[in-house]
Amino acid sequence: MSDHSENSVPVYLGLMSGTSLDGVDGVLVSFPDSADGNEATAAMQIIASAYVPFDDALRQQAMAMQQPGENEIHREALLANALAHCYAACVHALQAKSPLSRIHAIGAHGQTIRHRPELGYTRQTNNPALLAELTGVDVIADFRSRDVAAGGQGAPLVPAFHRAVFGKPGSCRVVANIGGISNISILAEDGHTLGFDTGPGNVLMDAWIQKHHGKSYDQDGAWAAQGKVIPALLQQLLSEAYLQLPAPKSTGRDLFHMAWLQDKLHSKQHDFAHAQAVDVQASLCEFTAQTLANDIVRHAAQASHVYVCGGGAFNHQLMQRLQNLLAAQACPARVCSTADLGVAPEQVEALAFAWLARQFSLRLPGNLADVTGAAGARILGALYPA
Repeated sequence: MSDHSENSVPVYLGLMSGTSLDGVDGVLVSFPDSADGNEATAAMQIIASAYVPFDDALRQQAMAMQQPGENEIHREALLANALAHCYAACVHALQAKSPLSRIHAIGAHGQTIRHRPELGYTRQTNNPALLAELTGVDVIADFRSRDVAAGGQGAPLVPAFHRAVFGKPGSCRVVANIGGISNISILAEDGHTLGFDTGPGNVLMDAWIQKHHGKSYDQDGAWAAQGKVIPALLQQLLSEAYLQLPAPKSTGRDLFHMAWLQDKLHSKQHDFAHAQAVDVQASLCEFTAQTLANDIVRHAAQASHVYVCGGGAFNHQLMQRLQNLLAAQACPARVCSTADLGVAPEQVEALAFAWLARQFSLRLPGNLADVTGAAGARILGALYPA
């Protein structure tokens, strides 16, 4: 994968704003024309990337929509409009690097505000019609709903892309996407792919440092590294029933949020009211690392590598704990960033939604039924023409 693209090949733009609620990542990528979708994906060329942070007002709007509240329909509509303008700003930031006339379509994931596949729905707020109006480019959005309609979880959707881009015949690899929530894609030696949400990624650590230090995240995991894990608290966190469910499964802020953490901190079995805040942060970091390591060992004990993408790839303490926990369970995998495979960790999810937009345009499936539990392969997304 290189950093340039020929003018003759289709260009797609992927946009992703995740559960960390920090901003929107955008990437431009070209996929050579090919009757074989996988062949074209392997030859994709990354042209450029951009990042537009959410301002405080937008972040607060999005955070407020994570829980039930008054006048939700009105507030969601306003949030969708604000997101569309933020997404458009990201598109225009990339405009100078590739004229919009060259972009075949924008794949826009939207912002997940509810994810309840067990009740038959998932909700990614977005205004793709407004985004098409603001950019003059076709927009493909609402990727998850069709999978849910087919009986699937609607998540994770990235394993199909991970297989196409990072899979290596004869080698077992794991791709761990650590955003607000963590998910893994197990790319088995025989070509089979398994993927699911393992549990929280950064969401609890971010909430805890925001509460105690007013920071949006723990840079490099430096604060967590100063603390000591509280074994009883770690066990309390690990007692969450979701962690024992078999795949396919997916989760989000609907389950893992500050109220959930407070319940664990002040349960009937244990009350950690007097615990040092820094030790709680260390325990939360260990919780994320432990849930990832446990599922990797359970499903891919002989993996050669764990390639990490998302914000967690920049958390040195988390990466080190994951490596140590795998080694302690005799897993030979080396933990590293997807940058080792030529893709910056912050670009992977946006690339995945550019790829899903391409799959839709070619009327090719975007899901893996074995991963999501859907009744079969489905074409994902809805088109909003420019």
